Amino acid sequence: MGATRAARVTASSGVDSWSRVDLAEVAHLPVHSVLQQLATADSGLSTPEAQRRSLISGPNALYGRGVRPIATLLRQFKNPLLVLLGATAVVSIAVGERTDSGIILAIVGLSVVLGFINEYRSERAIEDLHSRVRHTVTALRDGNAKRVDVAALVPGDVVRLQIGDVVPADVRIIESNGLECDESVLTGESLPSEKSSDPDSDSATELRSCAFMGTVVRNGSTTAIVVATGGRTSLGAIAHRLDVEPPVTAFQRGLKDFSTLLIRITAILTISIFALNALFRHAWIESLLFSLAVAVGLTPQLLPAIVTVCLSTGARRMAQRSVIVKRLVAIEDFGNVEVLFTDKTGTLTLGQLDFAAAVDCDGAPSDKVFVLGLSCSTVTDQGDPAAAGNPLDAALATAAKRISTSVRERLAVLPFDYVRRRMSALLRDGSQGRTFVVKGAPESVLECCTDVPPAFQQTLEAQFAAGKRVVAVAARPWTGENTIRPSDETGLQMAGLLIFSDPPKPDAAASLRLLHSLGVEVKIATGDNERVAQTVCTQLGVPFAGTITGAEIEKMDDHELRDAIGRTTIFARVNPEQKSRLIKAARAGGTEVGFLGDGVNDAVALHDADVGISVESASDVAKDAADIVLVNKELRILADGIIEGRRVFANTIKYVLMGTSSNFGNMFSAAGASLFLPFLPMLPSQILLNNLLYDAGEMTIPTDNVDLQLLRRPAHWDMRFINRFMLLFGPISSIFDFMTFGVMLWLFHAGETLFRTGWFVESLLTQSLVIFAIRTQRVPAFKSKPSTALALTTIACVTVAIALPFSPVGPALGFTALPVGFFVVLLLMIAMYMGMVESAKVFFYRHALGDRPPQIVSPRKMRRVVGRFRARHTSPSSKGAS
Repeated sequence: MGATRAARVTASSGVDSWSRVDLAEVAHLPVHSVLQQLATADSGLSTPEAQRRSLISGPNALYGRGVRPIATLLRQFKNPLLVLLGATAVVSIAVGERTDSGIILAIVGLSVVLGFINEYRSERAIEDLHSRVRHTVTALRDGNAKRVDVAALVPGDVVRLQIGDVVPADVRIIESNGLECDESVLTGESLPSEKSSDPDSDSATELRSCAFMGTVVRNGSTTAIVVATGGRTSLGAIAHRLDVEPPVTAFQRGLKDFSTLLIRITAILTISIFALNALFRHAWIESLLFSLAVAVGLTPQLLPAIVTVCLSTGARRMAQRSVIVKRLVAIEDFGNVEVLFTDKTGTLTLGQLDFAAAVDCDGAPSDKVFVLGLSCSTVTDQGDPAAAGNPLDAALATAAKRISTSVRERLAVLPFDYVRRRMSALLRDGSQGRTFVVKGAPESVLECCTDVPPAFQQTLEAQFAAGKRVVAVAARPWTGENTIRPSDETGLQMAGLLIFSDPPKPDAAASLRLLHSLGVEVKIATGDNERVAQTVCTQLGVPFAGTITGAEIEKMDDHELRDAIGRTTIFARVNPEQKSRLIKAARAGGTEVGFLGDGVNDAVALHDADVGISVESASDVAKDAADIVLVNKELRILADGIIEGRRVFANTIKYVLMGTSSNFGNMFSAAGASLFLPFLPMLPSQILLNNLLYDAGEMTIPTDNVDLQLLRRPAHWDMRFINRFMLLFGPISSIFDFMTFGVMLWLFHAGETLFRTGWFVESLLTQSLVIFAIRTQRVPAFKSKPSTALALTTIACVTVAIALPFSPVGPALGFTALPVGFFVVLLLMIAMYMGMVESAKVFFYRHALGDRPPQIVSPRKMRRVVGRFRARHTSPSSKGAS
């Protein structure tokens, strides 16, 4: 029985020897020896002792990479664009172009510094947000069961785990009721592993008497003793060696597609310019520098910084709205959700389950049914009712304390699972012998009964019609051994019903109408009865298109299910696998899907959805699987988060559209001019400086106001839309560039220095000022007010462009003072350019979107707009109007 091993452990005993106990050692020891080695008892530790041990063992937490400034800084240099810039700087230095190399290095420095500052701030923000998501576990402290923070667990703590719990540390099992753990996080094995309290044999390698941190209880329940915490756990050892990248989101795929598009355009244009200039007009070194400058000018260098600023700003604003973002990139997908699957309890209802009554089959009050249901549960005679494990049993525990009812002695228990949808217990009745009790979903318990009074179905339907949560209780006398199995759940007599109340939330109807107005279709996926879900919808005044049960889903293939989703609102009596099928079927139709859930039965669906949304009070496994965590489980908060996600996405796309269209136009002009001019139309250093000033002016785009229409509906990356925008508005920019060429050559008879200066100023002014037109779909653009920050930085950029040729550094940059007449002509061209852009917007959006230009809303007025939405959709006259 592992005597040698036991002797080794005992020999190591001493002061605080519990801190040196090894899991592999105690796995082979009997329970009483394990308790002795860990200097604890089966009733757990005292609070003072737990606090003392915590000072020695430290918090039970796995600290990841955290925020590492040096690593964040080095990551900035992985940008392929910076490699291109660096190569260009080296070439410039090699040929003696110090001005060019200085500007290139300034661009590199600006990009690195901005990227580092914003990414570092984002990582700090995410760390702070993660610290707000708390995990708790039922532990025995001072002899009582209570919920404690997982981080406060220490070796020697005794914990109780049940289905859906994430194992909070490496533990040795001391009691097991059909325990099975999903250990795929450690082993990759999809099938759950059976566990037992019996010591492992000396030759055992699986440690079946132990459960490991991070694994999930899939079936059964257990009482276990904590052996190792934090970094000393098996998961902790792996975490120190692994650096797992998170899955790619739809937004990241869009960025990748956009980058691929830019690479293709840049490669074609750069190679063509270099070849034509080198072969026909200019020295190859000059041509190479010019083509590299064009390549740099064509790409929006600060896109990573803009995206990071947008996301981090969005995360902070969402945190102010009680929405915790676990992954920054999930913000974009959050705003683009088109269909939201949600459970009923706590979302449409208050989620505060109260025990209402226990009735017999005739509907009369019954103390016997209450005692049977209370005894067949996770309720204990002492301790915190919340430690009962699930809301229904917690409500029973609270009621039992209020009416001073005790739990009958349990001889054996079969825990609840989501396949049977019931639990069983063998109870001792004193002199009356033993009783086998089954409690669960009425449909499931009815399958086990052979004796059901005729009035039962009528009583059940009446409770469903009232929107009550109902649990059936059945029993029969027991004459067998003190062990029970699922096969024993037969031949029962229906005893009655446990009735729980969970009224609709006062603001649920308004929140549903708000989501509908935002273009989000809400569907209910619940494990409850379909009549209850329909009653809640009726009470909220929300029409439902149809109802499908889990049994009906089971008979459908994936294609049939995908077709059924569009015409169905309520999915009732669905199990975890069916929820997952619903999510996958909806996504297969090209729909962006969000899922809101908080239980263990929601974890798979949360993982499968485009955006998994949970709540702070959810089960640990649900919070771990989610991308977004709501502080409160309210659809109103969810709507606020969706609006913020759309605002972030809209401002990101603004930069893409402005950058690609103006840059493409300018570089196309540069390429064309270089073919007929005897000199380069702009020096490489001037192209780079132009791009640097323009990008600096656009750094405030994340603060910009957003068209209300863009907040009313989901939006997605659309490469065809971006291509069409670039190919229309880019050439418009080029038209006025070539007009400038004509003015400089034929009106002012400019030489190469004056020509370059004139085009530099015209180019920077037009592409800077056109921001105010392109940033909105409204016509005319001045009806849409930009943010103060964007207006100020753009004006500053224009001021620098005008002043630069007249400044002392102008000659060093290849500029000369411009005649006053040039600015008169320039004002005329800018007016013509803005007018042409406005006309193009009308044509483009009429054909691209097929709707009228939108209204406008500022970030500062966002909450006011949401308030107007709610008021509009909650007034009595507007019900159903959405």
